[in-house]
Amino acid sequence: MAFIEFIDYISEAKTQIITLLLEHIQLTAMAVGLAILIGVPLGILISYVKKLDRPVLGVANVVQAIPSMALLGFAIPFLGIGATPAIVMVVLYSLLPIIKNTYTGIQNINPQMIEAAHGIGLTEFQILTKVQIPLALPVIMAGVRISSVTAVGLMTMAAFIGGGGLGFLVFSGIRTVNNYQILAGAIPACLLALTVDFLCGVVEKLVTPVSLQPAAKSIQEAKKNRSRQKLIIATAVVCVAAIFVTTFFGAAPSAQKSIVVGSKDFTEQQILCHLISEAIEAKTDIQVVRQPNLGGTQVCFGALKSGDIDLYIDYTGTCYGDTLQYPPIPDVEEVYQTVKKDFKEKFGIEVLNQFGFNNTYTLAVEPETAEQYGLSKISDLRRVAGQLTISPTLEFLNRADGLPGLQEKYAFQFKDVIGIDGSPRYTALINGESDVVDAFATDGLLVKFGLTVLEDDQHFFPPYYAVPLMRSEAYEKYPEIVPVLEEVGALLTDEVMSQLNYQVDEEWKQPQDVAHAFLVEHGIVS
Repeated sequence: MAFIEFIDYISEAKTQIITLLLEHIQLTAMAVGLAILIGVPLGILISYVKKLDRPVLGVANVVQAIPSMALLGFAIPFLGIGATPAIVMVVLYSLLPIIKNTYTGIQNINPQMIEAAHGIGLTEFQILTKVQIPLALPVIMAGVRISSVTAVGLMTMAAFIGGGGLGFLVFSGIRTVNNYQILAGAIPACLLALTVDFLCGVVEKLVTPVSLQPAAKSIQEAKKNRSRQKLIIATAVVCVAAIFVTTFFGAAPSAQKSIVVGSKDFTEQQILCHLISEAIEAKTDIQVVRQPNLGGTQVCFGALKSGDIDLYIDYTGTCYGDTLQYPPIPDVEEVYQTVKKDFKEKFGIEVLNQFGFNNTYTLAVEPETAEQYGLSKISDLRRVAGQLTISPTLEFLNRADGLPGLQEKYAFQFKDVIGIDGSPRYTALINGESDVVDAFATDGLLVKFGLTVLEDDQHFFPPYYAVPLMRSEAYEKYPEIVPVLEEVGALLTDEVMSQLNYQVDEEWKQPQDVAHAFLVEHGIVS
């Protein structure tokens, strides 16, 4: 039954899977190509300049030891979002095997062969190009093969910052607890890695001198094998080139007026991104470039300030407490007006009218836990918090309007705190590995898992009304966007947003499909 459902999901999402696969191939090819262009010359350099071998290999080893997420996070402030920082990260991780194998391949060449080359009058450059590199190529290709296969897996991180690729399905599946979506991203990535390994193995055989290969049964068979291998590689090269050409022409802008809309990395944000993007395209002549699933608040806000995106939806409480670092207050109007004034003055960002729903933080427990301990309000936790484990998101764990301020306001401490990013915290709750989670009031997963939401009876959490943030330059250039956003925002209540989230989280519909159906229902698009 599960297998049939998975096949049905693949059938419905096949266009998206193919598109993301092609993106993944392009990103990986670019990263590995750059790594070869950098790594091989460095390997040759340190084989000639002995004093550089330890420093260069040492730096490459240190980079390899840095966690990929940390390296990616460090690159974002300098390189922005999208494919560029992801490619840079993969290039850095791919350098060590290429540099090391190039260096090792050249160093292991028989010195007598080099001496013979000198004896027949070859220059150093001729020895390098006609003797050393050809003999070292099999070893160099072994390094490229390792880097290429590793790059396929690492490139899934590109989706974390809007770079595309199969990681989009993996991250989306994790955050919506959709195992079929995770598999839809993971299986093609695995098959792609195996294909890359096979192709690199073919190239490795092609560059290995016949004298060093296992003897064929006949010369004819050896020639036939070589011809087959060349055909395979030629076909692969043509396919990759076709992907680059198609992507290049397909990415060419079809309109002079365009705007980039981004979103954070959870269900509601993805729906909102598609809602406002499609509405803008339907009501104006502006082309929208969508960048959903970029990451947390700091990633999106940083992208807005740097101009990588022009517009995204945030929440007033997040802007007030997390970005501006003001202590949380419950006054809706004061929070909004303060955010509007400060964002304009400090960052050159326009804060538009609030949408009609308040996605405030809350705490949730399983109904059995609520019944066992008599929990209906957050203040009820004061009696039993010392016996319970909470698994909050990493952002909630480190915000003044999150767990630290909540525990201070309500005067209790949980027995244990296990930070888990995104929707896996719900899995931990259902599996009994934690007792309490933080949640958003409109989260569809609350309905999916039938959780009990605890009332914030001391009004600690500030209002979290959804609010569009727009760069002043884009605001002045495209004022016609503002009434479109106001029209969409007026339709979204707590109940409506919760239902839209539920359709993605429980019914496994695509965010863009849910957004489109909603806009059609309300006559915004036809």
